[in-house]
Amino acid sequence: MWPSSDLAARPGLASAASERHFSPGSPEETPLHKMLFLPAAALCCLCSALVAMAAQLIQDDLTLTRRVDGDVSFSCRGTEQCDSDYVWWYQKKDTETFTRILDIDRRNGQLDYRYNHPQKNDFSAVNIQNGCELKIQRVKLLHSATYYCSCYKSWYHLIFGSGTKLVVTDEQVVKPVVSVYPAASRAHLEGRSSLLCVASAMFPPLVRFSWKRRRQDQVEQLPAEGEQLELRESGRNVAILLVNRDDRHTYKYCCSVQHEGGTVEAPTEQGNEGLVTVFSSDPASSLGPCQHQVKLLCVLYTVLIVKSLVYCCGLSLLRIL
Repeated sequence: MWPSSDLAARPGLASAASERHFSPGSPEETPLHKMLFLPAAALCCLCSALVAMAAQLIQDDLTLTRRVDGDVSFSCRGTEQCDSDYVWWYQKKDTETFTRILDIDRRNGQLDYRYNHPQKNDFSAVNIQNGCELKIQRVKLLHSATYYCSCYKSWYHLIFGSGTKLVVTDEQVVKPVVSVYPAASRAHLEGRSSLLCVASAMFPPLVRFSWKRRRQDQVEQLPAEGEQLELRESGRNVAILLVNRDDRHTYKYCCSVQHEGGTVEAPTEQGNEGLVTVFSSDPASSLGPCQHQVKLLCVLYTVLIVKSLVYCCGLSLLRIL
C-alpha cells in the first residue's frame, strides 16, 4: 500500500497510467509486441523483486535487557538504501501480530503517531547518521517485545531489519558457554562432515551464530546463507555447518556466537591423527556430547530439510494453480 504522503509528493505516479494511451491499430497493440513485451516486463519485475528482497536494514543488537523504569534505544542503520523518505517502527509481541508504532521523516525528523498504538506516547524517534533510533524513556513490563524498523525499497516492497528483542527483567545478563565438536552423519559417507557449535547457559537465550575459517594467515568469513542450520531447544542453541572432508583437514574453523553479554568464539584445531581437538572459551565446557544427543540433532536436521522441501513443493503447486 502506498503511503499517502508519498502519493501527494509524487503526483506524476498517480496520473502516469491515465496519461498513457495508444491509438487504434498502433504497433503497441499487435500480438507479437505483446508476446515480446510481457515476458520482458515479467523478467524486469522479477529482477527488481529479487534485488529488493536481498536488501535489509541493519539492527546490530539482538537483544537488550533493561529494568523497569530504565531507558532504551533501538538503532537501525542502512536507511540510505530506502527509496522513500519515511522509516517505520513496528512492535511484535510473542503472541501478537506486527503493530506499527510510528514513522519518522528522514529529511526533517518529523514524527507521525497516526497509527494509534496503545502506548504511542511512550515512544520517540530521532535521525542518526545513515539511520534512526527508536527510544523509550521509561521502560515498562508491557514494552517486552521485538522491535523492527522498515522502509520502502523500489517503491512497492518493504524491507525490514532483523529485529531487536527487549527483555524487561531484573536478571543479570550471562554470556553463553560455547563448544564446538564434529558430528557423525550420513553426509560423512559422501565425503562431507558436520561441525556442531553449541551455545548454552546464557541469558537472554537469544544468540546469533557465524563461522569463519583460517588457513595460514588468511581468514575467510563464511556467508550466513551457506550450508548451515540453526536449531533451538530448551537451554541451548545449536548451529550445524557442513564442510568438505578435505577442507576440514586444510582449514581451522571458528564458531563465533554474538550475544548481548559479548561475542564468544570457540575455535577448532587440527589434531595429529586427523581428528578435531576442541578449544572453548570455558575449559569446563570442552566436554563432548552424549551419543544420543548427536543422533537427535541429526534427526532434527533431516526433518527440517524434509519440511522445507514439502513447503517449497506446496508453494510451487499453489503458484501453478
